[in-house]
Amino acid sequence: MTSQDRTSPPQQQYAERSYRSPAALVGGALLLLLGLWLGGDALLRGDAHTKLTALFALLLGVPLVVAFTLRPLVRAGEDRLTVRNPFRTITLPWGAVEDLRAAFSAEVFTSGGKYQLWAVPVSLRQRKKVSRQAARGSAPRPRFGLDADAGPVPRAMADQTLDELREIKERAAHRESAQGEPVVRWSYEVLAPLVVGAVGLAVMVAL
Repeated sequence: MTSQDRTSPPQQQYAERSYRSPAALVGGALLLLLGLWLGGDALLRGDAHTKLTALFALLLGVPLVVAFTLRPLVRAGEDRLTVRNPFRTITLPWGAVEDLRAAFSAEVFTSGGKYQLWAVPVSLRQRKKVSRQAARGSAPRPRFGLDADAGPVPRAMADQTLDELREIKERAAHRESAQGEPVVRWSYEVLAPLVVGAVGLAVMVAL
């Protein structure tokens, strides 16, 4: 190995960022524990009809809880934005992203439409709280951001997240590797047991 090889700087790697709702994760875990406790008790102690009803109820309820609490995720990669919503996964090359907004919900816009970011909940209460703190001049300094040393104006968590995503988009949107069309995939691993559970539960209730 030559001295030039030893002293050459390593190629810069892009740090992928992921965003999820902590409150949704905690709530989902608690709901799953409660559902499994109740359903497990029915499966162990109930008669045949009760056991089948509990089984189909779990097949319906567990995917629903997972879909709306544990599954949502936003991942910002070097070339694309991946949005994992309850029943769909949307892969968006940064070049296809036109805008990101957060009014009553966080949304990403493309030329073909818009997609909601379930993993980035918008809290109007948090916005009002931050506004009151800023008005009193006592707002705490944000704990994360792409430029924490610059002392940005205090923002609610969803607004901070979208600020970060917009900055990543601006850096990546013109790269050749970040071009392409959005790809939408349905989450059949969630939908299939949910449909089976719903149909089975309807049959058991009708008996």
